[in-house]
Amino acid sequence: MGAARTALVIGGGVAGPVAAMALQQAGVQATVYEAYPNSADDVGAFLTLQVNGIAALRAIGADHALDGIGFATTSMRFRSGTGRYLGEVGIGEPLADGTVGITLRRADLYRALRDEALRRGVTIEYGKRLVDATGSASGVVAEFADGTTATADVLVGADGVRSRVRTLIDPGAPRARYVPLLNTGGYAPAHTAGLEPGTYEMIFGKKAFFGYAVAPDGTVWWFANPPRPAEPTAGELAAVTTDQWRTMLHELFAGDNTPARTIIDSTPGELAGWATYDMPPIPNWHGNRMVLVGDAAHATSPSSGQGASMAIEGAVELARCVRDHDDPAAAFEAYVRLRRERVERVVAAGARTSNQKTVGPVGRVLRDALMPIFLRRAAGKGSGSVAWLHRYEIDWDAPVAA
Repeated sequence: MGAARTALVIGGGVAGPVAAMALQQAGVQATVYEAYPNSADDVGAFLTLQVNGIAALRAIGADHALDGIGFATTSMRFRSGTGRYLGEVGIGEPLADGTVGITLRRADLYRALRDEALRRGVTIEYGKRLVDATGSASGVVAEFADGTTATADVLVGADGVRSRVRTLIDPGAPRARYVPLLNTGGYAPAHTAGLEPGTYEMIFGKKAFFGYAVAPDGTVWWFANPPRPAEPTAGELAAVTTDQWRTMLHELFAGDNTPARTIIDSTPGELAGWATYDMPPIPNWHGNRMVLVGDAAHATSPSSGQGASMAIEGAVELARCVRDHDDPAAAFEAYVRLRRERVERVVAAGARTSNQKTVGPVGRVLRDALMPIFLRRAAGKGSGSVAWLHRYEIDWDAPVAA
């Protein structure tokens, strides 16, 4: 068939711009197509980019795009709703030069990656919602909702948890799996929370989970996970007012010995919420010259802390495989072999953590009793350690075996 020299990248979030940059470095001209008419960033949302994600950006010389945004984050300290200390676990060993993970606004990460891609000459087209794509021996043709088309040697689906590319590859592919938790959060003014910058305080409350970190300027970045057994529609979530969110959160954390209510009460502006999803194992990551990357292939619960890092890792590994295999199908198979076991393990770990946030009264007692043991194991080097999450560095120059 001939090696891929051009690519259509569908989706302009995290995986899309990184895939385009990595493919460009591999000798493939890639164009990003974003469905929204402009950069539609998630206002109010933040995440932690862990050291393995930063290392993956470094493999393509793009880690400098993170300079000046976010703040260093090195550990998570856990407590019960009674205030009892349960344990602490690090967020990955520093890289060789001392680099550690960072907490940053999702919008800032999107912007940084897009700006770096543009700086490198990657074209990003907005208002391009994919509706169909057809692959053949000679390439792939994409059709967009505005009536335009585009052609290339391959198409990369970086279009998120509700991926259109996934259904084009396999109409019977599993759909995103609802995790029975909602998410909301915000930024509170400087608060005497007794927490040093660089550490998350994670609290298993009696009725809901609450987490926060203190930025160097004293601002408290917080999130909450109200349980919600039934999956809400987007309309239902949009209809919840800020006052209703505040009332709900106040009631959920009323019985806890934590600063949650004080932090929430001091948060200015509007509150909004969103549902939590992950992906069950996807049988087919590629087909008809199309391939999935990031959340389209392996969305993980935010509880894993690895969503953005997994997307970046995968985008870089995909480009290495395309570089080293003349046949796109062989490249995609090599990519799946490199990534499937790792990402499915991450998704499973995130699901287990999410489940710990929704236990009933009996389960809560057992969880709080056993959590110190689990955390000691997670922080150690033996069985139960989470070191495998972060110790993943990509050697860009190493050839990918057939």
